[in-house]
Amino acid sequence: MQIQDRVFIVTGGASGLGEGTARMLAANGGKVVIADMNAERGEVVAREIGGVYLRCDVSSEADGQAVVKKATSLGKLVGLVNCAGIAPAEKTVGKNGPHNLATYTKTIMVNLVGTFNMIRLASDAMSKNEPETTGERGVLISTASVAAYDGQIGQAAYSASKGGVVGMTLPIARDLARSGIRNMTIAPGIFGTPMLFTMPQEVQDALAASVPFPSRLGKPEDYAKLVKSILENDMLNGEVIRLDGAIRMAPK
Repeated sequence: MQIQDRVFIVTGGASGLGEGTARMLAANGGKVVIADMNAERGEVVAREIGGVYLRCDVSSEADGQAVVKKATSLGKLVGLVNCAGIAPAEKTVGKNGPHNLATYTKTIMVNLVGTFNMIRLASDAMSKNEPETTGERGVLISTASVAAYDGQIGQAAYSASKGGVVGMTLPIARDLARSGIRNMTIAPGIFGTPMLFTMPQEVQDALAASVPFPSRLGKPEDYAKLVKSILENDMLNGEVIRLDGAIRMAPK
């Protein structure tokens, strides 16, 4: 799937992994629609890369439809990269009682339902594309987490949401095979994103040191490199790729 002159949607594209991906796509000649709740930062990034920003709650059907409509108005929509997400931490039973159900529900709605919402809407538009020379009409890439496999204490909601993304990767790929649309998922390890940078420096250093090799925090550029590889290799389909420096998370 070529990037040059093609249109891509990046959810969560105003910061972190999404911003790194949006910048990579624009640098390679792609037209990028940044879908994010952070209007101030989203508009800045869009302006810097020559893209378009739309405020988007990924769990909202209307917002998702507006993003896809805008993307298709710019040209041939061939890619969706889902990076929007939230990561609350709360124990199943804590000092103040049971896990807040609203927090759990919101995490599932944003991370899992939101991912599927954008996939279903974008793939519907892509299915109407003229196929590329490879027979492809589009590529979908979602973001899970190593927490889908080895979630830590306090990550029940987050791990469940990311486990759902992992679990639907193959069936969606099978659903969309007849339309020539590939579906992939990336499961990042410990990455240097705005969420992590709110932690004390000593905590960040300890997390980086816990990665076997390379012993550092992942960078948005690392994630973007893998996105590019997935786009360009049409045999990558229906699979989850851990991008984690061989880390396996301890309970805490």
